[in-house]
Amino acid sequence: MILRSATAGDLVDVLALAVDFYAEDGFATPVPRLEQHLRHLLDSDAAHVAVIDSGGRIAGFGISTSSYGLENGLIAELEDLYVAPAFRRRGLAEQLIEDSARWAASIGAAQLEIVVAPNGQDVSHLFRYYRARGFIDEGRRLLARPLG
Repeated sequence: MILRSATAGDLVDVLALAVDFYAEDGFATPVPRLEQHLRHLLDSDAAHVAVIDSGGRIAGFGISTSSYGLENGLIAELEDLYVAPAFRRRGLAEQLIEDSARWAASIGAAQLEIVVAPNGQDVSHLFRYYRARGFIDEGRRLLARPLG
């Protein structure tokens, strides 16, 4: 299995995994919007899309983005992380996390953040998983205001 940056040629495979991921976690983003956003991310200098390639089959992906704020300056966020069920429990998610951290450091980000969205599910295992990989729960809560 090879971890590499995604290319435009990976769009269809990554999109299929994203659709599975969003269905699994209860997100309702329409597929055309996911495709539009993925195309943008694959082309953006402010984003990094990584995949795990298993002999031509994409087993998982990680999408990281960057932003700049007053408190921390440049930061990166591991926005999406998904490994297909058939490939889980092999350390692939950890490889994608470490790749995101390397990318974040390479662009000069002060930290790598991740948002855990419960969507009505018990996600305590995710907090344990990410804490074991160096993430700190700062106790902040993300509030979102839809604009359209």
